[in-house]
Amino acid sequence: MLLDTYGRAATDLRVSLTDRCNLRCTYCMPEEGLAWLDKPELLTDDEIVRLVGVAVTRLGVTEVRFTGGEPLLRRGLTGIVARCAALTPRPRLSLTTNGIGLARLAAPLREAGLDRVNVSLDSTDPDVFERITRRRRLGDVLRGLEAAREAGLTPVKVNAVLMPGLNDTEAPGLLAWAIEHGYELRFIEQMPLDAQHGWDRERMITAEQILASLRTRFALTPERAERRGSAPAERWLVDGGPHRVGVIASVTRPFCRACDRTRLTADGQVRNCLFAREESDLRGALRSGADDEELAERWRAAMWGKKAGSGIDDPEFLQPRRPMSAIGG
Repeated sequence: MLLDTYGRAATDLRVSLTDRCNLRCTYCMPEEGLAWLDKPELLTDDEIVRLVGVAVTRLGVTEVRFTGGEPLLRRGLTGIVARCAALTPRPRLSLTTNGIGLARLAAPLREAGLDRVNVSLDSTDPDVFERITRRRRLGDVLRGLEAAREAGLTPVKVNAVLMPGLNDTEAPGLLAWAIEHGYELRFIEQMPLDAQHGWDRERMITAEQILASLRTRFALTPERAERRGSAPAERWLVDGGPHRVGVIASVTRPFCRACDRTRLTADGQVRNCLFAREESDLRGALRSGADDEELAERWRAAMWGKKAGSGIDDPEFLQPRRPMSAIGG
């Protein structure tokens, strides 16, 4: 198992397949993009599958989420999914994507063994979408969502970040749209992981502000706490149900005590927290001939050193760190 000194067990693995992305979201990276990792630095398909296999067969991981950057840009994606789905015991497999290209890949991914998707979408207004992402691709995202639902990649979850002066008034409309189309909407507080280090806590749209906005149009009933488990989202029944909306309050209501995640970056580093500054190298060991048990021991050691919390309130927290595109969301 992947235990830490606070008694938490990591059973949920997030695997970044690439640092590249075809959008330029304002809360993630600058308009000109970033210096991408060179191909030799990235894990190969075989290396990814091997490390996922170590996590699943030796370390107790039961869920694997493929992330990026934008994971649909990974050419070998369907093969990676199929090979991970063939592991014993079989992990639950999901994908976080911006939805561009999903219209074409949803059915093949489902056939390969993917169970469900999360799609990032911050606005259904084409102009606002373009201001946030710096690309006019809303139609591609909407078609991708429809394809995911039709392929059975359900529940299809939509992740939205609200930004002041951009889409901060759109929460009720986004929820109405999600209910109409059968998607489960989750709002995520903006996190300090942007490459340009422009995050400002004083201007961030908080969970309380999101809920207050939603309540101008909907009645929200908190879901029972025991149903949340280790999930990051607090959920509410909308107008008595059955529809639900979630809020992930990583900044104002951190859920570190129940965290069950471990992360593998696109270049083969273990991160025991999304906000961590330290990483543990598995790629080097793997390419130097380490066997599976040695890789597992290195992974255990990395997770054993996990801190009690994210440290987001520490004075030094906002010092430069790897951007989200490089470590996976």
